[in-house]
Amino acid sequence: VFNDGTARELVSLNGTIPVNYRGSIYNIPVQLWLFDTHPYNPPICFVKPTSTMLIKQGKHVDANGRVYLPYLHEWKANASDLVGLIQVMLVVFGEEPPVFSRTSAGQAVAPMGPFNHGYPSYPAAGPPMGSYVPGGGTYPYQPTANSTNYPPYPFSGGSAYPAPPPAQPQISQPHYGSQPVPGTSAMSRDGVISEEHIRASLVSAITDKLRWRLNEEVSRAQAELEALQRTEEELRNGQRSLQDMAGRITREIGDVDQNIDLLKKKDEEITSALEKMESQSESSNIDEAVVTTAPLYKQILNLYAEENAIEDTIFYLGEALRQGVIDLDVFLKHVRLLARKQFQLRALMQKARKTACLTDHY
Repeated sequence: VFNDGTARELVSLNGTIPVNYRGSIYNIPVQLWLFDTHPYNPPICFVKPTSTMLIKQGKHVDANGRVYLPYLHEWKANASDLVGLIQVMLVVFGEEPPVFSRTSAGQAVAPMGPFNHGYPSYPAAGPPMGSYVPGGGTYPYQPTANSTNYPPYPFSGGSAYPAPPPAQPQISQPHYGSQPVPGTSAMSRDGVISEEHIRASLVSAITDKLRWRLNEEVSRAQAELEALQRTEEELRNGQRSLQDMAGRITREIGDVDQNIDLLKKKDEEITSALEKMESQSESSNIDEAVVTTAPLYKQILNLYAEENAIEDTIFYLGEALRQGVIDLDVFLKHVRLLARKQFQLRALMQKARKTACLTDHY
């Protein structure tokens, strides 16, 4: 059960890893929790001290035993695995042991001889924080002052990691000799700090500092590289768009040039046709411009033209009367004559159209 109330099933791997500390091998008990999305998300790692051990809080381990490593923070599904994680833990724990032994009075002592036997499994002293405990509800969350520079590992599944377990209860554990694991005291067996201890401490501190600065520089360079790659991709896309646009404009220019040439040819043809028609109209008779196929059709055409001429004449006589060019008597006389002739023309034209089997309305 996570801190946000969601529940998920995780796989727990328990055991020991052989850590080389100052030439001696110590078995450090650890516990790995694998998500159902493994290997796409990093596992959660804890140091599980026995009843004769205490957790040494440091840069990579908090007071609850939660392990923080750059390898976990930069976990990649296609490049990270549990073997590499354990190798990193061996190196880190060899520089800064995560646990130390305690005497009956609870005082830390210097590490003693190495384990000369195999690597037995250590049972987990408790489930991850937030999980259900019969008769006791859930473990309360107890924040600790963690000095690590690595933030909690992101998890794409949307739920938080299980909180680290509380301080381990005193339960019976199998005894593995009287050899304690490395302690936090930098004193030698006689209680004197030697130059070797000071040198080892300085080397460890400088190594951690350089490693942190290296990770910081690598992250910054990686971010800049990704930004440059995105910019390059955008520029390439823009280049392709400009090339497509230039090609389209070139094709359109070619089409426009073809249309201009075609229009010039058509303009020359029209100009030539107009000149030809003007030259022909001067020498041709307007009455011969229209040729009918039968004498009856020619008669209908002439009647229609004459009837329209009378219509125009009556119109201009009205204009002359309005402007005072002629008087009313002259206007009425000519209109009466023209109207009588127009009536005769229309009657004759209707008869001719009927004979030619044409409609009566025109």
